[in-house]
Amino acid sequence: MMQADTPSPPGRLAELAGFIAALDACILNVEALADRPRPIVLPTYNGTRRLPNLTALLALLLRRYGVPVLLHGPANQGSEFGRVGTAAVLRELGIEPAGSVRAVEQRLATEGIAYAPLSLLAPGLGGLLAARQTLGLRSSAHALARLIDPFGGMGVRVVGVSDSESSTQMREFLAATRADALLLRGTEGEPFANPRRQPRLEWFDRGVATVLFEAESEALTPPPALPATIDAPTIAEWIAGALAGLRPVPAPILNELACCMHATRRIPALA
Repeated sequence: MMQADTPSPPGRLAELAGFIAALDACILNVEALADRPRPIVLPTYNGTRRLPNLTALLALLLRRYGVPVLLHGPANQGSEFGRVGTAAVLRELGIEPAGSVRAVEQRLATEGIAYAPLSLLAPGLGGLLAARQTLGLRSSAHALARLIDPFGGMGVRVVGVSDSESSTQMREFLAATRADALLLRGTEGEPFANPRRQPRLEWFDRGVATVLFEAESEALTPPPALPATIDAPTIAEWIAGALAGLRPVPAPILNELACCMHATRRIPALA
């Protein structure tokens, strides 16, 4: 049985809202394309060390269906601390980090996908996260980075959290700020659904929460065929094969894709 969430201390929610309000004033805005669906924003800061990092798979599936995707994270995220970063996987797939906001906008318009280093979107916060070795992966700076909205309310953020406490805090924040966002227990903190077990997928429409998929208590049977190793070249090759139809995309990621499509108003509702 799922335990009820314990509410965050009142001061913590106010503190987070204050930090985000101050940060919003410093973020370099990215223009959303007027003739396209609402863009999906994928914050990717953790990387993975146990399961393959499939954030890039979700992003490329969204692009396939005409949804612009902006990923943001560390400038040179590779395989530090034993974790494989999304930037390294994207690089293997031919997608390099953008060097300016103008480049981000051009890539969204022509390629449908862009990776923006945090140092580009929010230089001050980017410098703080450069000290991640001393901050760790669950610092306040990481929580703030996941909530960046470069489109000024026009985009839909996919917020992946790594534990129940963070989930409670994010749920309260998204409700209090009337946000449009998809919240899930990410895979090792990354914003993609665990390919082996369906997580809860919760859609916030102007802060009003709706559970689109409930969490499964059992692992998928049979388990999905995943890359044998989790290095960036192997993951990229596996993703390319999945996109080409040579191997099945795990069901939880397809469900997350459906939720993102729902959020961009590409489809009216989920069955």
